[in-house]
Amino acid sequence: MPEFGLVLLAAGRGSRFGEAPKLLQPWKGKPLVRHAAEAALGARLGPVVAVLGAHADAVGTALKDLDLVRVTNPSYAMGLSTSLLAGLAALPDRVPGVLVLLGDMPRVTPGHLTGLADAFRLVDPAPSAVVPVHGGQRGNPVLLNRALLAQSLAGLSGDQGAGRLLAGRGDVLEIPMDAGVTLDVDTPAGLFALG
Repeated sequence: MPEFGLVLLAAGRGSRFGEAPKLLQPWKGKPLVRHAAEAALGARLGPVVAVLGAHADAVGTALKDLDLVRVTNPSYAMGLSTSLLAGLAALPDRVPGVLVLLGDMPRVTPGHLTGLADAFRLVDPAPSAVVPVHGGQRGNPVLLNRALLAQSLAGLSGDQGAGRLLAGRGDVLEIPMDAGVTLDVDTPAGLFALG
């Protein structure tokens, strides 16, 4: 029985990036989204669900030979919450911990994901979430305790992820990690800054 599921959010338009689909921009010879997907699979923690939307066909093609489940969110334009909920719905109910990754964070590695999972396993009682922190800033991916947060997650709407749910909780475990957990790509300049 898998302890964890992984949800890769890859449904957004990436409108701040410009005309070209952001998640398909090459970095180190691969589309941005492929880096995130390979990190999710490389962690070997459980099933991986990629949530597609705005550029579903093209992003799906970028992920075509990877062993993950592709889910298309027809409501992606209604905000991030719809993609998160679509990804959660595609995971088996028995998966208590869910790692949520963003498709525009190519510096996230399998090591980041296994570090979050290991921290979750070591705390008793289990935290509501495990969040990476770098330089005093919370980052991504995050590990959500599906059992503790089920009701709150079901109430998400609009362009909000789990961040607002976790902001007021005292049972969120923060784990120091490197800058890879805070580096996402929103603009061409952001992609250039990755090096």
